[in-house]
Amino acid sequence: MARPRKIQSAKKLAEKWAEYKEYCNNRRAIVHDFSSKNSEFVSAELRKPVTCTIEGFCVYLEISRSTFYEVYGEDERFSDIVTRIREECEIDAREKFEQGVVPSQLAGLWMSKYGYSTKKDMAAELSAGKELPKLYEALTGDDK
Repeated sequence: MARPRKIQSAKKLAEKWAEYKEYCNNRRAIVHDFSSKNSEFVSAELRKPVTCTIEGFCVYLEISRSTFYEVYGEDERFSDIVTRIREECEIDAREKFEQGVVPSQLAGLWMSKYGYSTKKDMAAELSAGKELPKLYEALTGDDK
């Protein structure tokens, strides 16, 4: 049973996505700090961008993630924009880490959503470990 569409066209979904990206890139936060020069706490409203996510976009649209994928992700007419949204989420997160907008300590956790890993490929390491004695023997003539 198909759910009713909140957004009727791929063009309108693309417009909403553009609005959401603008919203994320222009978020503001009040920051407090101590001024040793004036010996007082000071506050300022600063631009603090956040990463764009499909989950955040769904909240922005006031729909659930499952509804988004069921209604738009499975519809051929929306497939291009849904794919573009997924790809732009990944690029947005990478750019914000590279630019220092998002703390780099979160990079491994955050980017694991997109298939990136900070762990080494254990299969490649194990394979290399087995080949090293053979390479040593071939180079030196010794059986280690």
